[in-house]
Amino acid sequence: MQKIPMTAEGHRALDDELKHLKSVERPAVIQAISEARDHGDLSENAEYHAAKERQSWIEGRVVELEDKLARAQIIDVSRMSGEQVKFGATVTVVDEDTETEASYKIVGEDEADVKSGKISVSSPIARALINKETGDVVEVNAPGGLKTYEILKVEWK
Repeated sequence: MQKIPMTAEGHRALDDELKHLKSVERPAVIQAISEARDHGDLSENAEYHAAKERQSWIEGRVVELEDKLARAQIIDVSRMSGEQVKFGATVTVVDEDTETEASYKIVGEDEADVKSGKISVSSPIARALINKETGDVVEVNAPGGLKTYEILKVEWK
């Protein structure tokens, strides 16, 4: 069984989503199905079919979240240090073409959110940064073409 690396924050978010699905969404969809059944003929009842479809999605997501949480390998970033980029590091880089600085925290796949500066450990830029140090220059084969970044800072926060 392959472990899934994630931060404690990411684990908490998945656990919160699972609890919400089980305690709020699941009962609500069961109620919607019950109400739709009361409307009569199920074969032409759009509300019933929509509720059943929603129920199917919820149950699938519950199974997926339970699996991920069972296989989670929680990485405690607060105990990490050093100059080398690893999972959980916040890396400040500069694009050598545009001189634009950006900071990225390397997190698990389910935690990734580029808008908030969190990138998946399996993303092209994270894979290029792993095991590098401050001052190193990395080339990233990104979807938009080849990009070159210099690592300015590696932080653990």
